[in-house]
Order: sequence, then C-alpha cells, then structure tokens
Amino acid sequence: MAIGTQGLAPSELDAFDDERLVAELKKAKEELFNLRFQSATGQLESHGRLQAVRRDIARIYTILRERELGIRTAPSPSE
Repeated sequence: MAIGTQGLAPSELDAFDDERLVAELKKAKEELFNLRFQSATGQLESHGRLQAVRRDIARIYTILRERELGIRTAPSPSE
C-alpha cells in the first residue's frame, strides 16, 4: 500500500456496508480538501498523502460501483 493509507484495503472495504462506505468516502474527501488546502498554502509536509487519499477515494468508488452492477455483493447483515 502507499504511504499513509489508513488501511483501506479492498478486502477490508468489502466488509463495510454501503452506508459505512459512503461515510468513509465523505471523510476521505474532507481529508483531501484539507490536504489540497495545506498544499496551496505551503504547509503540507507529506505530499505522498495526497496520492494515497485519492487512491482510497477511487477504491471506495470502485467498490460502490461494482456492488451497483452486481459484480460484488454487499455483506449480509449479521445479527
């Protein structure tokens, strides 16, 4: 995995339900915004983190789309 990822491997994302994936997506987008803002103001220390967050966002979008198309299945709710 890239430097600084939060452990959002595709196998771990498969275990999340759609609501949790959307929440993770929102969190990652907020982090990307903050990192881009820091980069613009010259305060960013780890430029590799930008790429890692973008890849995390792409992974989440891919899993959501694959579930929508029926390629992947969402985890069954365990009770």
